[in-house]
Amino acid sequence: MSAAVLAPGCTIGFVGLGNMGRPMATRLAAAGYVMQLVDVRADVAREVASEVGGSAVDSVAQMGPGLDAVILMLPDGEAVRRVLEDDGLLQRLPRGSVVIDMGSCAPGGTVELGERLQEAGIQIVDAPVSGGVPRARTGELTIMAGGQPEAVERCRPLLSAMGNRVFITGPLGSGQAMKALNNFVSAIGLVAACEAVVIGRRFGLEPQIIAEVLNGSTGKNNTTEHKLRQFILSGSYASGFSLDLMVKDIGIAASVARETGTPTVLAERCLALWQQAQEELGRGRDHTEMARWIETAMQAGQHTGDES
Repeated sequence: MSAAVLAPGCTIGFVGLGNMGRPMATRLAAAGYVMQLVDVRADVAREVASEVGGSAVDSVAQMGPGLDAVILMLPDGEAVRRVLEDDGLLQRLPRGSVVIDMGSCAPGGTVELGERLQEAGIQIVDAPVSGGVPRARTGELTIMAGGQPEAVERCRPLLSAMGNRVFITGPLGSGQAMKALNNFVSAIGLVAACEAVVIGRRFGLEPQIIAEVLNGSTGKNNTTEHKLRQFILSGSYASGFSLDLMVKDIGIAASVARETGTPTVLAERCLALWQQAQEELGRGRDHTEMARWIETAMQAGQHTGDES
């Protein structure tokens, strides 16, 4: 197979049709890609195939020949390894095809995986995304792509069908590192915004006014713009991104700091804070429920994240 650009008409396997994967696969189908769809919930894959076209298969072991690329939208590096190696996807991919890992994984594991894929004549690009479910639906994701320049350029048309901003971050693993650092910054912004709301409410400020002023001032961040009123003040806590995944991504950012020998001021404290919330709230929570935990902790007089 030649190293052809992955233009519409190519056959793309898509593994992982969760909150983000489903709208991303829908965008690709609408752009003219031929889709083979797989999810651990086989009924979901069949439902998506019936809605957008393409074919659904019950497992990666049944994915057909002729795939030009496969997109993995999976929760972590262990899931990626399991799908490629334990479930046999690697053996079914033709030489010259491309694996595009669009979940959030540890960069070191992605680099190790790249070495094994290279031996099999398969290219790999790590291309995690930011923007959440709403921007996945509209095809306006921000995509951070790492890998060999030729491989990344092959994937550009496909990536552009899902995102309106594609950043080339550098060698393989750099996209994963950038995504983790982005989510670390996002996590800090959420905590600060929620703490400001609690303080302001105690002073007598209306939370809606706080949100409006922050968004018109220098305190504006992603949480104040897209989460505070929509998911936190409304009480819906339904952003579609889990607290568990946020903890994982902050952990990756902290591990990148450790692996590069970089002392941090906030990363480890931020990780400890979110891990504490995860433990006390329980798993399976939306990440915006961090606001509930912050308010409870402040009411109890806790100095959250303080190791002393």
